[in-house]
Amino acid sequence: MSWLLFLPLALPFATAVLAFLARGRNALAGWISLGGCLLLLASTIALVAAVWEDGVIASQMGEWPAPFGIALVADLLSAVMVAITAITGLAVAVYARADIDARREALGYHTLFQVLLAGVCGAFLTGDLFNLYVWFEVMLIASFGLLALGGDKAQIDGAIKYVVLNLVSTVLFLIGIGLLYGLTGTLNLADLHGAVQNIENQALLTVVALFFMIAFGIKAAVFPLFFWLPASYHTPPVAISAVFAGLLTKVGVYALIRLFTLVFIQDIGFTHGLLLVIAVLTMVTGVLGAAAQNEFRKILSFHIVSQIGYMVLGLALYTPLALVGAVFYLVHHIIVKANLFLISGIARRLTGSFELPAVGGLYRASPLLAVLFLVPAFSLAGFPPLSGFWAKYLLIKASLDVGAYAVAGAALVVGLLTVFSMTKIWAQAFWKSHPEDIVPALTHLALRERTVLLLPVAALAGLTMVIGLFPEALIIFAERAANQLLDPTAYVAAVLGGVP
Repeated sequence: MSWLLFLPLALPFATAVLAFLARGRNALAGWISLGGCLLLLASTIALVAAVWEDGVIASQMGEWPAPFGIALVADLLSAVMVAITAITGLAVAVYARADIDARREALGYHTLFQVLLAGVCGAFLTGDLFNLYVWFEVMLIASFGLLALGGDKAQIDGAIKYVVLNLVSTVLFLIGIGLLYGLTGTLNLADLHGAVQNIENQALLTVVALFFMIAFGIKAAVFPLFFWLPASYHTPPVAISAVFAGLLTKVGVYALIRLFTLVFIQDIGFTHGLLLVIAVLTMVTGVLGAAAQNEFRKILSFHIVSQIGYMVLGLALYTPLALVGAVFYLVHHIIVKANLFLISGIARRLTGSFELPAVGGLYRASPLLAVLFLVPAFSLAGFPPLSGFWAKYLLIKASLDVGAYAVAGAALVVGLLTVFSMTKIWAQAFWKSHPEDIVPALTHLALRERTVLLLPVAALAGLTMVIGLFPEALIIFAERAANQLLDPTAYVAAVLGGVP
């Protein structure tokens, strides 16, 4: 089934090449990008079905035997992550048809967007650390290009902050790779699982683990390494902000989960205890930053930081239920956060600003848009029966089960403060009148533009409702994914050969 692992990488790259060849014909490039996203979604659904049915799938590129060759691996976690990447990519590709201007399209938006999707999928499917570094660099190059595309002053400022911190992360990542290879002689993740157990100096291995924790922590935007995110995510066009918000930090979280369940499990008391402290501080500082903002996308950017804390919390607790919660939260949050950024773009188009004091009247102008905002906003805050409620419930229950009452209390308080931020957006952008007596209305937009903007928002909101109203399927999926993380026997056997 190697083609199932290869397609999520090959399709975005092929689409990027075709979009590049179509430069100068923006409409054609847009349709190529949209078609590529549809094919990517179909291939990832097939991959999820295969992994669910047959277990972990692995393939060695060029038929080099593991652990010497380039391994691609899909367990349930990586499979669902590439599927949710495809869903987000498709939603943003549709939205971009009305959001990205002709100048940015001519400068290569569609090509960079597809390369970014390829980098994200590659990071989720790679089976060795060096190629994880390679895919991170693919993501960094594409995301920097998208962030600076158009050359606006605010974009350049945000792009510089973004790339400098990510280059620091890259250096730390490479140092960690070098040290780990020196200790074990391998970088294949499945091979590392066994190799690290034979290291005599386990304290030195813990030090190496800290390099990876910091490197991936920067990419995941955890405390205190998150300040690059709210300084940059509000600067590019909304379609770019949305794909960044949905996907990029989750690759860092995924890398933390992968390494600290498969490789660095020799000193759980220290490493995961440190992650627990980081998770709580990330939740609290992120939500406090959001409460202090009055710009739509800055509020959402700080909430990315806050919600990352919940995902890291599931890893830090390191129990079956906690990991179920982390997997559930990853899927839920990507959908919700991308959707909220897309809605912020519609609000800006109708009212003329992202600054909350300068907008208003959206509920009166468009009750449909108000409802489409409330679904992801309430889900982010954890209102039942939306998807965010189940994600938070699983993590808080896991905290209480291990006696971490202060952690559970912090998670509940952060949820309440999230309600405050979402209420502030609702009160100022939707409920109050526009300060300049402007009456925004969706009918002021052309029918095609209105459809292109609302269709992905409605689809993502519907998906959030489905997960919330029928959570059992995703919980069962997350349980199996968590079991694979806690017992990587099948993962190791699929990569290295042998009977699990």
